[in-house]
Amino acid sequence: MEKVLMMASVVSMIESFNQENLNILQSEGAEVHVMANFNDQDIKKKRMNEEFKMKLERRHIKVYDLPIQRNPLAPINVAVYNRVKNIIKSEQYSLIHCHTPVGGLLGRLASREAQKTGTALIYTAHGFHFYKGAPKKNWLVYYTIEKALSSMTDCLITINPEDYNIALSKHFKTKDIEMINGVGIDLSKFNPTNEMKRSHLRKQFGYSNSDVLLIYVGELSKRKNQYQAIRMMRDVVDAAPQAKLLLVGDGSNYDEYAEMINKYSLADHVFLLGYREDIPQLMSMADIAVSTSRQEGLPVNIMEAMATGLPLVVTDCRGNRDLVQNGVNGYIVGIDNDREMSNKLLRLIERKDLRKMYGMRSKYFITPFETKNVNPQMTIIYKKYICNEVKT
Repeated sequence: MEKVLMMASVVSMIESFNQENLNILQSEGAEVHVMANFNDQDIKKKRMNEEFKMKLERRHIKVYDLPIQRNPLAPINVAVYNRVKNIIKSEQYSLIHCHTPVGGLLGRLASREAQKTGTALIYTAHGFHFYKGAPKKNWLVYYTIEKALSSMTDCLITINPEDYNIALSKHFKTKDIEMINGVGIDLSKFNPTNEMKRSHLRKQFGYSNSDVLLIYVGELSKRKNQYQAIRMMRDVVDAAPQAKLLLVGDGSNYDEYAEMINKYSLADHVFLLGYREDIPQLMSMADIAVSTSRQEGLPVNIMEAMATGLPLVVTDCRGNRDLVQNGVNGYIVGIDNDREMSNKLLRLIERKDLRKMYGMRSKYFITPFETKNVNPQMTIIYKKYICNEVKT
């Protein structure tokens, strides 16, 4: 039986984006191991991580819980590197699949000796930190590292055209460069709803049928840039007081965003909902999906909104513009251009017919990104390496 290691710095990368891949690997007869940091300072998250660990173990997946830090320069990562290297040597994996920048860094460096004896290594880039418009330091640091590590990579998986083309044009030394349609979206969980169910959900969550609900799902962080979403709501509310913005997710910027909401007197219009497990229901009762992100790979929150049949207003960054067609299923606006975003939102708020038309197109456009179309892409890649077809 072939052994496969799935590795990431944070457990959420495995739980949220790779459970289908775990299923594929097990269905191919592989013995699957998972390596990540299951610890968290947040008590609720730590408990959830422990529950996920037990779920994996019930599926006969061996778990390595290591204190991997997201900061590559964290001193503890040196000890983690040595531990990873010893585990790889002991387990003799046929395939290692790495995710996240630090997971990819540690996995590739620690597996150099193993690769000499036949271990294959796949790295999935969920959005390079170097991209069109990125700060020069990102190119200096992240590009340099990724280019160097490419020679230690058998297969680089990208999830958007920009990353794929960068890897090709910059002549990464990876043996194979693939592009897949993201991590896959389960259309059985996200679907348009009828007015009766929508009304029931709104009553349940404390919103009225006259409210126009905007929803933005994402980590509360500088990268997701909820600053812009909160700022632009001042203009939106002035013209459309029935508008309300739901910010779903938690993160390091929670307190700062809460202060902004109070500062701008938006407490009745912008709501920090924290971490939620009922995102399909929240999407179903919403009218418009929003993203003010500065950087994306291929955003799951946008795919979920499209599957729910929502129109979108998103910022012009990689990933967002790969899913939203300007003036077709939504609008693409400039990053930090508050006025442009508020104007586009007001257009959709005022025109229910436009929301419906754009939402129908979103639902149609999402088909290539659903799980049943992404899984075969990953199955082909896994078979190629598990079966030793390309190992030299």
